[in-house]
Amino acid sequence: MTSAPRFPRRRLLLGTGGVVVAAGAGWGATWLNVYRDRKRSNVGKLSFRTAVRIPDLLEPGRSADGRRHYPLTLAAGTSALLPGRRTPTWGANGSYLAPTLRARRGDHMAVTVRNRLPEASTLHWHGMLLPAAMDGGPHQMIERGAEWRPHWTVRQPAATLWYHPHPHGSTGSHVYRGVAGLIILDDEHSERAALPREYGVDDVPLVIQDKNFHDDGTLDFTETRLAESVAGADNVGVLGDTILVNGTYDPHFTVTTRRVRFRLLNGSNARVYWLGLTDGRTFHLVATDNGLLARPRAMDRLLLAPGERAEIVVEFKPGDEVVLRSFEPALDLGFPTERFMGGDDTFDIISLRAARQLRASPALPTRVDGAPALVEAPDGARRRHFDFTGLQINGKTMDMNRIDEVVPAGTTEIWEIERGDEWIHVFHVHGATFQVLDINGKRPPSYVRGPKDTVYLHEFGTARLAVRFDTLTDTRVPYMYHCHVLRHEDEGMMGQFTVVEPGTEASAPRSVDGGTHHH
Repeated sequence: MTSAPRFPRRRLLLGTGGVVVAAGAGWGATWLNVYRDRKRSNVGKLSFRTAVRIPDLLEPGRSADGRRHYPLTLAAGTSALLPGRRTPTWGANGSYLAPTLRARRGDHMAVTVRNRLPEASTLHWHGMLLPAAMDGGPHQMIERGAEWRPHWTVRQPAATLWYHPHPHGSTGSHVYRGVAGLIILDDEHSERAALPREYGVDDVPLVIQDKNFHDDGTLDFTETRLAESVAGADNVGVLGDTILVNGTYDPHFTVTTRRVRFRLLNGSNARVYWLGLTDGRTFHLVATDNGLLARPRAMDRLLLAPGERAEIVVEFKPGDEVVLRSFEPALDLGFPTERFMGGDDTFDIISLRAARQLRASPALPTRVDGAPALVEAPDGARRRHFDFTGLQINGKTMDMNRIDEVVPAGTTEIWEIERGDEWIHVFHVHGATFQVLDINGKRPPSYVRGPKDTVYLHEFGTARLAVRFDTLTDTRVPYMYHCHVLRHEDEGMMGQFTVVEPGTEASAPRSVDGGTHHH
């Protein structure tokens, strides 16, 4: 398939915003009104009156064969997300969000997923290295009323992962309704590291999401197509003006220890957060998506795009009160697109309130022994180039039956991800771990230097990644790579690859023999 010439397309995407105001005074006034109304903030509007909900830990049952069993039931319900209102929502083992799954390297996880939702869905284990047939992508659909029983052995280092639906064409709406949960993986190194690890006390998950609500409390799925048509800016989907943390509105967390480890997940469909503490204090990044850092890294700002995770350790004094805030993120999108994609928005996320007396915490380690080594590509590593422009990758729209790439198992390749327009794009790959080598030839920001599976495409141009693929092979069932802006993914900004025995790439099938549906 021949792709369309890229540069005219790019000029179209980049250029129409402010210029077209000249089309007429009425049109221009409409544009200015829309532009003005799209700067959003909740700063000064919250009282932080609600204790943040901590997702339950789902304690697995053990069977005679040694497997650890995690039962999950997806179902619709209603939730009190806003004061005095009920919101129809979806969740797993509850009406909104899902329990945290905890496992250790070497565990054999066995999950029973019962789908009691009104439509077919999936559960994808985001960041987990596991067989493609167990990945929970769009080929592992669970029909309404059916169940799915994936199982796998945990073969990767300690990390904070997550799980969410991945049905092609409707991932955005399923996640937005509330199906999402964390997975915490431990290993011998994380257990020895002097990092806070008492769940819900000094090791605290924060699932950050933005929502829009109608006056009656129902979720507003409206996509701002007026902005898209008026501004010439992409519609990234829903950008909400209300922030929830673990499904809690107006939240605070009571700190009882000198140091707290926060496991941050951007569970939003499209919003990018630029996180820091309102008093400017330094915190330490101790892990990125796929594992711990060898040395904690001091910083005062952290960018978190949809699907990304980060673990930070914050130090407190007795009686401290500080707010975790998302400041205006530098999205590098230019005028006027920056504003229409949330680049001028500021949101208070959660208030952190330290008690008058705090329990002692171990000193932050200067080095974490056993943290994953850097992903390094050998000399002569295979290079692949992926152009993320508009809603396509390399000029192609997702085809469930087409295998786009065939990768030899256990190899490390260089993937060049080019952001060819001024829209928000977030690269995610299943079944692999990567290191960001450089962005347009420059060293990447400190908060993305670590083991990753998801990354914001920071600049117009190319990010080079060293991607290490797992050793599990399957010639028929593919993994995905895609934009993690969920509307982009749903509209076809996704490709598929299989992992095969080295040397068999040329003979591997280039089409999928139908998806698997669990009835």
